[in-house]
Amino acid sequence: MKPLLLTRRHFVKSTALTAVAATFQPLLAATNSRAIPISLQLYSVRGDCAKDFDGTLAAIAKLGFAGVEFAGYHSYNGKPKELRARLDNLGLKAAATHIGTANFRADKLQQTIEFHQEIGCRYLIVPMEGDFTKPDKSKALADLFNEVAAKLKPLGMACGYHNHKQEFEKVGDSNHWEIFAERTTKDVVLQVDFGWTTAAKQDGPDLVKRHPGRMGVVHLKPTVVDKEAGKKAIFGQDSVDWPSILKALQEFGGTQWLTLEQEAYPDGKTPMECTALSFEALRKAV
Repeated sequence: MKPLLLTRRHFVKSTALTAVAATFQPLLAATNSRAIPISLQLYSVRGDCAKDFDGTLAAIAKLGFAGVEFAGYHSYNGKPKELRARLDNLGLKAAATHIGTANFRADKLQQTIEFHQEIGCRYLIVPMEGDFTKPDKSKALADLFNEVAAKLKPLGMACGYHNHKQEFEKVGDSNHWEIFAERTTKDVVLQVDFGWTTAAKQDGPDLVKRHPGRMGVVHLKPTVVDKEAGKKAIFGQDSVDWPSILKALQEFGGTQWLTLEQEAYPDGKTPMECTALSFEALRKAV
């Protein structure tokens, strides 16, 4: 893994980041009654994870993240006790995981529950499922989520779905996302990715308000929309209206984790360097 070139001291001294943070603080001061912890979706640094998973987890902990959201378990596949020990040693929590719907079916569900109970992971999120946008199959998919959510709730766990852009394609007067939300109980998490919703021309704060309490874990992905001039995919320097979204989440979301996802790496910086820049700005915002 490449060494982290940018230190926290450099960030604190950065006048650019200080200016970005200053735009957030007044808007959040009135509602920020509790600090929502920040995790990192490990897909952000997937190359680093593939090369040195333990070292990457250590680097993430050193940056100051409270937790991680998994996108695969690398050397810890089938080793939940060892993974939990590693997380505990680093002071990291398992904020959530991204897994496929196959993990919810038949005998696989019990194995899934046991693994994630062991690592202390509450939120089991599906990042993509083709049936979601298929009218003849989407109802059965929603039913599956309802059934799994009912089984997970007594265990203090929950399942949910993560959006991309296609979930907001029109279906009559509605869209796939709203139809899924209507068909599922309030125990099914709506993991909104506000980078994708902005790209899909959706009103992020309105999404939160329309589905209060259903966003236990969300994705904050720095996103530049339509190649907007002067913007870059670093939190607070991108196209997303983060102050309004963070305010809505604080007031209505029931949000337990803010998960940063860094999918673009501007200015020739490494994934870890871009993650560090976005994290420092996000931490100052909340």
